[in-house]
Amino acid sequence: MMMPSIFGEDLLNDWMDFSFPDIDKKLYGKRANQIMKTDVKETDKGYEVDIDLPGFKKEDVKAELHDGYLTISAAKNVNQDEKKEDGKYIRKERFSGNMSRSFYVGENIIQEDIHAKYEDGILRLTVPKKEEKKVEQKNYINIEG
Repeated sequence: MMMPSIFGEDLLNDWMDFSFPDIDKKLYGKRANQIMKTDVKETDKGYEVDIDLPGFKKEDVKAELHDGYLTISAAKNVNQDEKKEDGKYIRKERFSGNMSRSFYVGENIIQEDIHAKYEDGILRLTVPKKEEKKVEQKNYINIEG
């Protein structure tokens, strides 16, 4: 007969509380840990977008511009079937999976306009401001006759 361990998962969930304040859970629900935390700063020339992607490698992150939408996606796969000779996992909190966010930047922005740099788990994008091309209006004078 096996004796229940005092270090069982339920005890550790109560004893070692790794949770953060419930603010994120209230805002984002169950997927709070999968949201790409983002800061957007407006400058005179454009926008600076900083996205937190801790634990991701540069090759795990993709940025795509399509129909005026800038989509940032990241994929990370932690081996779920990993077995250790010296024990078993009693808690796994690291993210594994895919996530993405999209931002409308306008249809006048082209791929070459956007600059991206990934450093220390933060993706920084620089997106310029471009004015919408105005359609020339022709003002005709009504001729009576």
